[in-house]
Amino acid sequence: MILHGPLPIAPLPGSGRSPRGLFVGRSGILLPDSGQLAGASLTKPVCSPEALRLLFRAGQRGWKLYLIGNVEGVARGRVTDGAWERFEADLLATLHGEGIQLVRHYACLDHPKGKGRHRRDSVFRFPNTGALFHAAQEDGIELRESWVLGGDVDELAAGWRAGCRTARVGGVRARGEDLEVEADLVSTDLARALAELLATDEYSRA
Repeated sequence: MILHGPLPIAPLPGSGRSPRGLFVGRSGILLPDSGQLAGASLTKPVCSPEALRLLFRAGQRGWKLYLIGNVEGVARGRVTDGAWERFEADLLATLHGEGIQLVRHYACLDHPKGKGRHRRDSVFRFPNTGALFHAAQEDGIELRESWVLGGDVDELAAGWRAGCRTARVGGVRARGEDLEVEADLVSTDLARALAELLATDEYSRA
Protein backbone atom coordinates (compact mmCIF):
# COMPACT_ATOMS: atom_id res chain seq x y z
CA MET A 1 0.00 0.00 0.00
CA ILE A 2 1.22 3.49 -0.81
CA LEU A 3 -0.33 6.63 0.57
CA HIS A 4 0.94 10.14 0.56
CA GLY A 5 -0.34 13.40 1.89
CA PRO A 6 0.37 16.39 4.09
CA LEU A 7 -0.56 16.75 7.71
CA PRO A 8 -4.31 17.18 8.18
CA ILE A 9 -5.63 20.73 7.91
CA ALA A 10 -7.87 21.87 10.73
CA PRO A 11 -11.37 23.05 9.77
CA LEU A 12 -11.92 26.80 9.65
CA PRO A 13 -12.98 28.15 13.05
CA GLY A 14 -16.73 28.49 13.22
CA SER A 15 -17.33 26.52 10.06
CA GLY A 16 -19.58 24.20 12.04
CA ARG A 17 -19.20 21.31 9.65
CA SER A 18 -16.66 18.51 9.35
CA PRO A 19 -14.79 18.33 6.05
CA ARG A 20 -16.17 16.01 3.39
CA GLY A 21 -14.21 13.92 0.93
CA LEU A 22 -14.51 13.13 -2.74
CA PHE A 23 -12.79 9.78 -3.23
CA VAL A 24 -12.18 9.40 -6.96
CA GLY A 25 -11.24 6.05 -8.45
CA ARG A 26 -8.19 6.03 -10.69
CA SER A 27 -8.68 3.11 -13.02
CA GLY A 28 -10.99 3.57 -15.98
CA ILE A 29 -12.31 6.93 -14.74
CA LEU A 30 -9.48 9.31 -14.06
CA LEU A 31 -6.98 7.07 -15.85
CA PRO A 32 -6.89 4.18 -18.30
CA ASP A 33 -6.93 0.78 -16.61
CA SER A 34 -3.85 0.80 -14.36
CA GLY A 35 -3.21 -2.82 -15.23
CA GLN A 36 -2.39 -1.75 -18.77
CA LEU A 37 0.24 0.88 -18.05
CA ALA A 38 2.81 0.63 -20.81
CA GLY A 39 6.06 2.26 -19.85
CA ALA A 40 4.18 4.15 -17.13
CA SER A 41 4.45 7.48 -18.93
CA LEU A 42 1.50 9.83 -18.77
CA THR A 43 1.46 11.34 -22.26
CA LYS A 44 -2.20 12.41 -22.59
CA PRO A 45 -4.84 14.03 -20.36
CA VAL A 46 -6.01 11.74 -17.57
CA CYS A 47 -9.65 12.60 -18.29
CA SER A 48 -11.67 15.27 -20.07
CA PRO A 49 -10.75 18.94 -19.54
CA GLU A 50 -14.27 19.45 -18.20
CA ALA A 51 -13.74 16.79 -15.52
CA LEU A 52 -10.47 18.42 -14.46
CA ARG A 53 -12.19 21.81 -14.29
CA LEU A 54 -14.94 20.40 -12.10
CA LEU A 55 -12.46 18.65 -9.80
CA PHE A 56 -10.76 22.01 -9.34
CA ARG A 57 -14.14 23.63 -8.63
CA ALA A 58 -14.97 20.93 -6.08
CA GLY A 59 -11.77 21.69 -4.21
CA GLN A 60 -12.62 25.39 -4.25
CA ARG A 61 -16.03 24.61 -2.75
CA GLY A 62 -14.57 22.88 0.26
CA TRP A 63 -14.44 19.23 -0.79
CA LYS A 64 -11.29 17.36 0.20
CA LEU A 65 -10.00 15.41 -2.81
CA TYR A 66 -8.55 11.91 -2.73
CA LEU A 67 -7.50 9.36 -5.33
CA ILE A 68 -8.21 5.73 -4.56
CA GLY A 69 -7.84 2.30 -6.11
CA ASN A 70 -6.12 -1.04 -6.36
CA VAL A 71 -3.15 -1.18 -8.72
CA GLU A 72 -3.43 -4.68 -10.12
CA GLY A 73 -0.57 -4.28 -12.59
CA VAL A 74 2.00 -3.75 -9.84
CA ALA A 75 0.49 -6.35 -7.51
CA ARG A 76 0.56 -8.99 -10.26
CA GLY A 77 4.08 -8.11 -11.41
CA ARG A 78 3.08 -6.73 -14.82
CA VAL A 79 4.30 -3.23 -13.93
CA THR A 80 7.45 -2.55 -11.90
CA ASP A 81 7.40 -0.43 -8.77
CA GLY A 82 9.70 2.08 -10.43
CA ALA A 83 7.47 2.42 -13.48
CA TRP A 84 4.44 2.89 -11.27
CA GLU A 85 6.20 5.59 -9.22
CA ARG A 86 7.08 7.48 -12.42
CA PHE A 87 3.51 7.20 -13.64
CA GLU A 88 2.11 8.39 -10.32
CA ALA A 89 4.51 11.34 -10.30
CA ASP A 90 3.34 12.30 -13.81
CA LEU A 91 -0.29 12.06 -12.70
CA LEU A 92 0.21 14.22 -9.63
CA ALA A 93 2.14 16.81 -11.65
CA THR A 94 -0.69 16.92 -14.20
CA LEU A 95 -3.31 17.45 -11.51
CA HIS A 96 -1.18 20.04 -9.74
CA GLY A 97 -0.80 21.91 -13.02
CA GLU A 98 -4.60 22.15 -13.19
CA GLY A 99 -4.74 23.59 -9.68
CA ILE A 100 -6.16 20.37 -8.21
CA GLN A 101 -4.92 19.85 -4.67
CA LEU A 102 -5.13 16.33 -3.30
CA VAL A 103 -5.21 15.67 0.42
CA ARG A 104 -3.90 12.12 -0.13
CA HIS A 105 -3.60 9.55 -2.86
CA TYR A 106 -4.27 5.99 -1.84
CA ALA A 107 -2.98 3.17 -4.04
CA CYS A 108 -2.96 -0.44 -2.90
CA LEU A 109 -0.15 -2.33 -4.62
CA ASP A 110 -0.77 -5.60 -2.78
CA HIS A 111 -2.87 -8.70 -3.49
CA PRO A 112 -3.16 -12.04 -1.65
CA LYS A 113 -2.04 -13.73 -4.89
CA GLY A 114 0.41 -11.04 -5.93
CA LYS A 115 4.07 -11.32 -6.87
CA GLY A 116 7.07 -10.94 -4.60
CA ARG A 117 6.71 -8.49 -1.76
CA HIS A 118 3.26 -7.54 -3.01
CA ARG A 119 1.89 -11.01 -2.22
CA ARG A 120 -0.13 -10.07 0.85
CA ASP A 121 -3.52 -8.78 1.84
CA SER A 122 -4.09 -5.25 3.07
CA VAL A 123 -6.84 -3.33 4.83
CA PHE A 124 -6.22 -0.68 2.17
CA ARG A 125 -7.14 -3.07 -0.61
CA PHE A 126 -10.64 -2.38 -1.92
CA PRO A 127 -13.34 -3.50 -1.13
CA ASN A 128 -11.77 -3.18 2.34
CA THR A 129 -12.44 0.16 3.99
CA GLY A 130 -8.98 0.96 5.35
CA ALA A 131 -8.33 3.96 3.08
CA LEU A 132 -11.66 5.59 3.85
CA PHE A 133 -11.40 5.15 7.61
CA HIS A 134 -7.79 6.32 7.49
CA ALA A 135 -8.98 9.57 5.90
CA ALA A 136 -11.67 9.88 8.55
CA GLN A 137 -9.20 9.36 11.38
CA GLU A 138 -6.27 11.38 10.05
CA ASP A 139 -8.10 14.20 8.23
CA GLY A 140 -11.36 14.39 10.14
CA ILE A 141 -13.42 13.51 7.07
CA GLU A 142 -17.13 12.98 7.70
CA LEU A 143 -17.75 9.79 5.75
CA ARG A 144 -21.55 10.06 5.85
CA GLU A 145 -21.31 13.28 3.83
CA SER A 146 -18.53 12.05 1.55
CA TRP A 147 -18.74 10.44 -1.89
CA VAL A 148 -16.91 7.59 -3.58
CA LEU A 149 -16.90 8.02 -7.36
CA GLY A 150 -15.86 4.80 -9.02
CA GLY A 151 -16.23 2.49 -11.96
CA ASP A 152 -14.96 -0.49 -10.01
CA VAL A 153 -17.44 -2.42 -7.90
CA ASP A 154 -14.79 -2.97 -5.22
CA GLU A 155 -14.41 0.80 -4.73
CA LEU A 156 -18.17 1.31 -4.57
CA ALA A 157 -18.58 -1.57 -2.11
CA ALA A 158 -15.94 -0.04 0.17
CA GLY A 159 -17.75 3.29 0.03
CA TRP A 160 -21.07 1.66 0.92
CA ARG A 161 -19.51 -0.31 3.77
CA ALA A 162 -17.92 2.86 5.18
CA GLY A 163 -21.20 4.77 5.05
CA CYS A 164 -20.27 7.04 2.15
CA ARG A 165 -22.53 8.00 -0.70
CA THR A 166 -21.58 6.34 -3.96
CA ALA A 167 -21.55 7.36 -7.62
CA ARG A 168 -21.18 4.71 -10.30
CA VAL A 169 -19.29 6.18 -13.22
CA GLY A 170 -19.38 4.35 -16.55
CA GLY A 171 -19.67 0.58 -16.62
CA VAL A 172 -18.84 -1.10 -13.33
CA ARG A 173 -15.93 -3.54 -13.51
CA ALA A 174 -15.81 -6.49 -11.14
CA ARG A 175 -12.51 -7.59 -9.62
CA GLY A 176 -13.15 -11.23 -8.81
CA GLU A 177 -15.76 -10.90 -6.07
CA ASP A 178 -19.50 -11.31 -6.32
CA LEU A 179 -20.37 -7.79 -5.18
CA GLU A 180 -23.27 -5.58 -6.13
CA VAL A 181 -23.85 -1.99 -5.04
CA GLU A 182 -26.89 0.15 -5.69
CA ALA A 183 -25.24 3.53 -6.18
CA ASP A 184 -26.80 6.82 -5.08
CA LEU A 185 -25.84 8.38 -8.42
CA VAL A 186 -25.22 6.81 -11.82
CA SER A 187 -23.42 8.66 -14.60
CA THR A 188 -21.70 7.89 -17.88
CA ASP A 189 -18.48 9.76 -17.12
CA LEU A 190 -16.63 11.66 -14.42
CA ALA A 191 -17.51 15.14 -15.69
CA ARG A 192 -21.24 14.45 -15.65
CA ALA A 193 -21.06 12.87 -12.20
CA LEU A 194 -19.19 15.86 -10.78
CA ALA A 195 -21.51 18.36 -12.46
CA GLU A 196 -24.58 16.72 -10.95
CA LEU A 197 -23.01 16.38 -7.53
CA LEU A 198 -21.94 20.03 -7.42
CA ALA A 199 -25.27 21.27 -8.79
CA THR A 200 -27.24 19.51 -6.06
CA ASP A 201 -24.82 20.07 -3.15
CA GLU A 202 -26.71 22.15 -0.59
CA TYR A 203 -23.64 22.45 1.61
CA SER A 204 -21.09 23.59 -0.98
CA ARG A 205 -18.94 26.49 0.10
CA ALA A 206 -18.49 28.82 -2.86
